[in-house]
Amino acid sequence: MNLANAKVAQLLIPIEDFEKGVAFYRDILGVPFLFAAPPQMAFFNCGGVRLLVGVMPPGQKAQRGSAIYFQVPDIRAVYSSLKGSGVTFSAEPHVVNRTPKSELWLAEFTDPDGNQLALMSEVVAGGA
Repeated sequence: MNLANAKVAQLLIPIEDFEKGVAFYRDILGVPFLFAAPPQMAFFNCGGVRLLVGVMPPGQKAQRGSAIYFQVPDIRAVYSSLKGSGVTFSAEPHVVNRTPKSELWLAEFTDPDGNQLALMSEVVAGGA
């Protein structure tokens, strides 16, 4: 047996401050909030994948590494909205790959704890 038919069910996003982390994902990014188990865990639904935003137990170091890419249909509109809410992006939306039929656009940012996040949008060539 292997993971050939598995799906990603949940991702852990380590945070330092519970209230600040919950507010960022719920109120600023607008990810649908499911429930909280304070003072360490809050759960969100992101397109069927559960995000666990959690404070690490005392003595356990947060491991940061994997970036989370949020696929959106209109990257410029989401970028403008989040930027207006105080999200700091490393660059404006930009093309990272072109094919004859489509373009892949990205806009990278971090949460208040330095976790790598990005907006991603695949659009018809010349459409963003």
